[in-house]
Amino acid sequence: MNTNPPTTTPSPGRLLRLPGIEALTGLKKSTIYGHMANKNDPFPAPVRIGARAVAWRESAVLEWIAARVEVRPQGGDK
Repeated sequence: MNTNPPTTTPSPGRLLRLPGIEALTGLKKSTIYGHMANKNDPFPAPVRIGARAVAWRESAVLEWIAARVEVRPQGGDK
């Protein structure tokens, strides 16, 4: 199993499993699923890739990250 974080350049249609999402976002499983339940700023929904397996579109997760960075004040700005 490759535990290296994924690259930040999205490949078209690239799917990431949970360990890749955790490495990309710095969030753990419970926090990711908590964000998915947030109606105001939901984390991208996973896609089913098997009977008991899901993955997330890398491009959607990177867009979610970018949107959160834009909203959050930087440094001492409040």
